[in-house]
Amino acid sequence: MPERLTSFLVGDNPFHGISHLSQERARARSQGQDRENAERAAHLVKLSLENGANGFMFSVDETTLSILRILSERNGIENAGLYAIVPYAYEYVRRATQTGGVSGLARKLCQEMIFSSNAKVIVLNMSGLIRFDPSAFLKTYVAYEMTRIKSAVKGHACLKSVLLHEIVTDMALALNLDHLFKSYVQFMEKFGVKPGFETQNFAYLAKKFSEWDIDFSRITITASFNKVGFQMNPSKIECERALEYVHGAEVIAMSILAAGYLKPADAISYLANLQGISGVVVGVSKEDHATETFNLFRQALNRGRDLVI
Repeated sequence: MPERLTSFLVGDNPFHGISHLSQERARARSQGQDRENAERAAHLVKLSLENGANGFMFSVDETTLSILRILSERNGIENAGLYAIVPYAYEYVRRATQTGGVSGLARKLCQEMIFSSNAKVIVLNMSGLIRFDPSAFLKTYVAYEMTRIKSAVKGHACLKSVLLHEIVTDMALALNLDHLFKSYVQFMEKFGVKPGFETQNFAYLAKKFSEWDIDFSRITITASFNKVGFQMNPSKIECERALEYVHGAEVIAMSILAAGYLKPADAISYLANLQGISGVVVGVSKEDHATETFNLFRQALNRGRDLVI
């Protein structure tokens, strides 16, 4: 019997004015009167959680941290699972322009990490930081970001996974940095948080992780899966085949509506019969989306899976 989907996550892209389809749409979304501030975004997340969603996937930046603070104050995330993606590249590009470029950003970030509450982690990785060992820097940086999340939620939510942004994941894959992936998995497990990886190269990640004997049952993977193959690299067929090789992994499907090209019914018809998917992440930008989307997906997807033989 096919497994039921267990994770129905609210995505944060609409709260940043991000569109994967066009920059013009993104600018209109961020500059128009429907632009989401933290208060409204928190309301939409809470509404989604009350109507079928059971988690929130977000890039860690001041926008989403503000959303988490509001939800925490209003007791809106006690039963939600949090899936954090780091780093939020757009935030660091913006901060670089404000701090004198890359060198200024690096100095500012190092200061923030040093004065964070994860001094123990920094001390343990100090020799690696001095040598600029990528694994040591990554551990220190991720610990810093977890401190920011912990401070925002004040113990009112469960951090289930911290996923490396696709820029980091796919670059490390291209450079064959197996030691970085293995080190990251071991490091996150010490915190009781599942290590995760966002990727735009799912089939290649599955292949390389298999070669490196990384235990898929210990990790979360987020990748694009949709009926038209949007952002499924190198092809829709190869990504679907790769699901067979990541048995045990928590695989969260993103871009399931292909940046708005597909209707929910199209996504449901495709995902209901796709084995190996553990959950979906969907962004919501309006109240009716929040009240209808996750009930629709939860009921239809799990009903559809029950019918598959």
